[in-house]
Amino acid sequence: MTRADFDALKKAVEDLHHCEASYLSTEHVRESFEGNPVWDGGVSIFAVTGHPAANMCYAWSDDAPGSPASDGRNLYAVLQLEPIKSARDAVMAAIAVRCRSETQPRLLA
Repeated sequence: MTRADFDALKKAVEDLHHCEASYLSTEHVRESFEGNPVWDGGVSIFAVTGHPAANMCYAWSDDAPGSPASDGRNLYAVLQLEPIKSARDAVMAAIAVRCRSETQPRLLA
């Protein structure tokens, strides 16, 4: 991870959750669904201060081609709140949300 990647994750945690973040460590998470890999990479763990309910946050990024807002990356910042207790839980929750949003019908205006 480059310094720019790290700074983007820290900023995502702070901006999304309106708190201050301090890097603690990185944990490798490998997750698959029905035998297919859906995530294999590092998840940065941040201590957070100033949030009313959480004291930790898990953050990572993945490729998002054609997404200029984040330089071609999706940024994730998941607070350690029930039922999220680990980096793996955070990744699984983000995958579940993404899968649900991809299968929801879209309204056309």
